[in-house]
Amino acid sequence: MTEAQKGHAAMLGYAAVVAGSFSLGSMVGPHIEPSVLNAVRFVLAAALLWGMALATGGVSRRVAAAPWRYFVLAGLFALYFVTMFEGLKTAEPVSMAAVFTLNPALTAVFGYLLLRQVTTARMALAIVVGGLGALWVIFRADLGALLAFEVGRGEAIYFWGCIAHALYAPLLRKLSRGEPALAFNAGIVTAGAVILCLWAGPRVLATDWAAMPPVVWVTLLYVTLFATALSFTILRYAALRLPSAKVMAYTYIVPSWVILWELALGRGVPSALVLPGVTLTALSLLLLLKDEEAPA
Repeated sequence: MTEAQKGHAAMLGYAAVVAGSFSLGSMVGPHIEPSVLNAVRFVLAAALLWGMALATGGVSRRVAAAPWRYFVLAGLFALYFVTMFEGLKTAEPVSMAAVFTLNPALTAVFGYLLLRQVTTARMALAIVVGGLGALWVIFRADLGALLAFEVGRGEAIYFWGCIAHALYAPLLRKLSRGEPALAFNAGIVTAGAVILCLWAGPRVLATDWAAMPPVVWVTLLYVTLFATALSFTILRYAALRLPSAKVMAYTYIVPSWVILWELALGRGVPSALVLPGVTLTALSLLLLLKDEEAPA
């Protein structure tokens, strides 16, 4: 298996992990404030990653170089996660996942600006197809809503987080100095924990954790182990093996994964009217997977 193929395989797992956050996040929205949930999940994930890094000997002096890098990258991801959970208070998981599929277009722009990564014709076509599919779902197949640009509050909030997420992949590649993956990600998550604790610390302490329903604890465990620790590691692994636009192309199948998660959790499926949009986003991924002319 080539390095590029390993990157593709990693991103398939990333899409499945990310999708679970949408479904679980929509279930805990009424019970806990997004900044509080994310502050705790970053603290727990940081402890987990540092433990793994120390246990495997994956810590070197290079990790301590230029610590400002961790805070820049962590700030982007903290913004992304908080806006995601805030948006899920009012938006449907599949609709939110559709907003997430706008990331490849945004990432392609940032990839060019920061790394001079050129988007090929096939990649551009895939981005357009995926973008059309995303718009179809976001506006719920309602042409009138599209023409009036009636975006839901949750989707609008989350879009700003997606801009931060799209900037993260190319910036990570630009700021990476060959540090061990686990330690580098532990540094980012630690910086994120500092940022969120400074912001939401008093609210974390004021939260009545004993009164939280089980779904909050399940979600906290999931987003700590999988959507933070594992997804950070996967994203860095893939970003060092694939162009930024290809890395983010896997967001196109997140809506499909969300539908599977919704079914598994017994929450039903979205209206059949939005399914053509989901199909377009999946088609865009297939277009990008065939695009191996550009260096990966």
